[in-house]
Amino acid sequence: MAKFVVVVSNVAAAPGMALAMERGVPTAVIPHGRDREAHERRIAEVFDAHDVEVVVLAGYMRLLTPWMVRRYEGRMLNIHPSLLPAFPGLDTHARALAAGCRIAGCTVHLVTDAMDAGPILGQAAVPVLRGDTEATLAARVLIAERKLYPATLAAHLGGVAHQPDGTATLANPPSLA
Repeated sequence: MAKFVVVVSNVAAAPGMALAMERGVPTAVIPHGRDREAHERRIAEVFDAHDVEVVVLAGYMRLLTPWMVRRYEGRMLNIHPSLLPAFPGLDTHARALAAGCRIAGCTVHLVTDAMDAGPILGQAAVPVLRGDTEATLAARVLIAERKLYPATLAAHLGGVAHQPDGTATLANPPSLA
């Protein structure tokens, strides 16, 4: 059974920090400086001290260095507010609206050196409604994210095998009988 062993942020007032503290999960604030790798090495020290096996990113709006990506390769997940590969990076909702999309959504993926380009582990679609604004679309996508991320994390930890081509198979598929 998986459990959160530490929550790390570069922002002390991040909502996840308060939630972790309320639930008795240890926290650490590590402000970032100019040296990204030095910052990430301090994060890794905290992870090591708590025996972190899988890193779950949420709202961490910084590109990771190759050092960090390699260290947690295959064990670091991220959630992105678009149906990747569409709209990687920032301003996803504005870009989806400007493109006239009828469906938006979110994606959980493994972190790789390329921004928002790792193997896709799960996606959830959200309709774009007439009159949607960035804020209304973002609010609906956030609801989908809050359902998708835990389910995808559970599947990932439960033996899903990810192939180099981005496909995934269950290592121990459930019986359909």
